[in-house]
Amino acid sequence: MAHLPSTLLHKLTRLVLPSDLQNFLSLPSKESFALKAPHSVDMGSIQEHTILVQKVCQIYDQISKLETLKPSKYVDTLFTQLVLTCIPPSSIIISNLPNNIQEIRAKLIRLCGEAEGHLEAHFSTLLATNFSSPLDNLDVFPYYSNYLKLSRVEYDILNEHYSATTGPLKRVAFVGSGPLPLTSIVLATYHLKETTFHNYDINPTANAMACRLVSTDPDLSQRMVFHTSDILDVTHELKEYDVVFMAALVGMDVDEKVKVVQHLEKYMAPESILMVRSAHGARAFLYPVVDPQDLQGFEVLSVFHPVDDVINSVVIARKYPIIAKIDHHHELEIGSAMPSSCKYCDFKMFNNPLNQMNMIEELAIDE
Repeated sequence: MAHLPSTLLHKLTRLVLPSDLQNFLSLPSKESFALKAPHSVDMGSIQEHTILVQKVCQIYDQISKLETLKPSKYVDTLFTQLVLTCIPPSSIIISNLPNNIQEIRAKLIRLCGEAEGHLEAHFSTLLATNFSSPLDNLDVFPYYSNYLKLSRVEYDILNEHYSATTGPLKRVAFVGSGPLPLTSIVLATYHLKETTFHNYDINPTANAMACRLVSTDPDLSQRMVFHTSDILDVTHELKEYDVVFMAALVGMDVDEKVKVVQHLEKYMAPESILMVRSAHGARAFLYPVVDPQDLQGFEVLSVFHPVDDVINSVVIARKYPIIAKIDHHHELEIGSAMPSSCKYCDFKMFNNPLNQMNMIEELAIDE
């Protein structure tokens, strides 16, 4: 590590970029770049991060000019370039970037979400119309192997933290399931073989496509339910789920995500599990970041950041049990005062949740 003079830092950020991108990017000046940076700066990292931002912005410029984001050779090439640019592990801290780059990132995430929806709709239709057994041919989807890995990671993390005393998982909700609900399909097929999956999406066409996809499977057609609803309109039903999965593109920015999390916290059952997908490093140019501090009302159990071609990070949290105050000297867990017919009435004693936070920042995927 070396102390980098501010004049050299300023020259470095300008030398790395071609002159025709200077005005477009308006990359950080010495003041804005160092706003949240430590006093001791690694010159190599600065150059690496500047090149990364330059490349991402170049690709964004091309994507933003497209007339359509539906799958095509050119569209696929651009998004493949974007993914390959962002997927290598990077020490870049997205929150430290200047406002103009943050604005580009926000727009890029929305474009990625729109393109992902088109891609999933395309392959959902292809699978349903070209195969008598669509679920046996999911590998035609180009990112299917990623979903296999991510679902395995999520299952292992869930299995580690879900309380066995409450029995096996019976009902799981997936918020933002889309036209190709691969996570629900993979988990139901390989890991949670007796669990019912309730899939929520605001788009009726997406749900119709997803329902058509699983309708030919005698098992999953009985265990996969699709709801066309804005999750903010779903209330008391949320208490029926042991686990709620929140897709990466549910809430395209911090404010939207916090609003959804607050709603889930209000209606989910005490001690139920929330699984949230996030992003880390340069992958945060592709998906929104979930800060564990934004999960108010939940005990964050662990945070997993992949280091392979799986893009999404995973945050697992448990909703705090509800404490009922009986008088000024005693407290009683609300579960013990609830009717015996409530399946959540048998709560364990719970210590100070703030002392139980266990953050796992880096884990290796068990292939």
